[in-house]
Amino acid sequence: MTRDRFLVLFLRIVGTVSGSAALCAAMPLHAMDAVHRVLGMGALPSGPIVEYLARSTSAFYALLGALLWTLSLDLPRYRPLVRGAGVAFVALGALLLWTDLKAGLPWFWQAAEGPIDAFFGLILLWAGRENSTQKT
Repeated sequence: MTRDRFLVLFLRIVGTVSGSAALCAAMPLHAMDAVHRVLGMGALPSGPIVEYLARSTSAFYALLGALLWTLSLDLPRYRPLVRGAGVAFVALGALLLWTDLKAGLPWFWQAAEGPIDAFFGLILLWAGRENSTQKT
């Protein structure tokens, strides 16, 4: 498999997973509370800001998924954006790890969210490089 083919598949897989957050944006609040409890974080706090942040963050991830899919549809054209997304994912990963640690989220959350985003960014940077045989 070529690096470009890998990158297209990777963008589509991550885009699909990220896009699935649209389901969470529409999830009833009682279901959000149930998930919060299953994750061992107790009852979901009540208040408009909690619901707003949960829904808007999910919607943002869904939008990100659509953008990643769009990038995968014309890789030669969007390669510079793929590399920019790689840098952004690495920075986001570091920021999310710091945020997760400061917020006291469970260890599994801290170990997954930020480091996985940073790893995705590194993959985008590696796979998004121009092949030496490609024209610029």
